[in-house]
Amino acid sequence: MLIGELSRQTGVHTHQLRYYETQGLLEPGRGANGYREYTDDAVVTVSQIRKLLHAGLSTQDIGFLLPCAAGAAPDLEPCPELLDALRARLRDLDDHIDTLTRSRQALHDYIDATEHRMPDNPRTRACDSFAPPAPAPPAPPAPPAPRRTRRR
Repeated sequence: MLIGELSRQTGVHTHQLRYYETQGLLEPGRGANGYREYTDDAVVTVSQIRKLLHAGLSTQDIGFLLPCAAGAAPDLEPCPELLDALRARLRDLDDHIDTLTRSRQALHDYIDATEHRMPDNPRTRACDSFAPPAPAPPAPPAPPAPRRTRRR
């Protein structure tokens, strides 16, 4: 099948399919006309790629794992290297979540500290330094241009 048909069957844009090819995740054949030709197995492969991307794996990770994948789910063949790669990615995600959680808490702390320093109602009073400037008064209208009279 051609790339357009694979795109329709999988719901993945053609530029993404070409990207998967450049990453070594898809390997289409070439027709006599030079067009990419995909086998029916490519539909399953694209499904595997999408699900593994959704799990937070990079295309590099997927390139390592894909030979161990079977079925659309995909089911991964158990092997120590595969589990090590998955666990490493999970650790990376956990570290990232920890960093985001600390950043979130720091922002909450700044908000709380700033609200406690504001007089009156901290939720409704705007900070003067962040208030938009008042609009300038309208300029007075220009005087009408003098009328020229013709000499006779």
